[in-house]
Amino acid sequence: MFKLSEIKELIKLVDQSSLQELEIQNEGSRLFIRKPNTTESVFVSSVPPQPVYQAHPAAAPAPQPSPSVQPESAPAAAPAADTSNLHKIVSPMVGTFYSAPSPDAAVYVNKGSKVREKTVVCIVEAMKLMNEIEAEIKGEIVEILVDNGQLVEYGQPLFLVKPE
Repeated sequence: MFKLSEIKELIKLVDQSSLQELEIQNEGSRLFIRKPNTTESVFVSSVPPQPVYQAHPAAAPAPQPSPSVQPESAPAAAPAADTSNLHKIVSPMVGTFYSAPSPDAAVYVNKGSKVREKTVVCIVEAMKLMNEIEAEIKGEIVEILVDNGQLVEYGQPLFLVKPE
């Protein structure tokens, strides 16, 4: 069963994102959140136990960047031809991006930092769980595409890495 606090957190994440629907099945329960227009619908029911996690993106033909992403998207568009040979580290989930393990700690990586496959580059917090994101490739961080504390979507590029 889902806890009320978890459901509230998921509603908040869906509300702040471009997702229109979120469906989670786990331990015999099903949670379905839909955002029609400006309100959310929540359904919780029993289902056979099979953990399944699905996120249904917005029906829009192309992702619409939020106002906080807009200024960074413009400079990235200029070297579009150059980014084809760069590796994108993407968010594996919807959550909040953190560039450091705590507010008073140093950031994991900066532009120009050298990384290896297992180097932790950031944290994505989802439902109060801190998920360390690894580089998955050896190379150099060329661009950091999101700001600390920013809400990120599933599959959203977080870093551009020049492979070695």
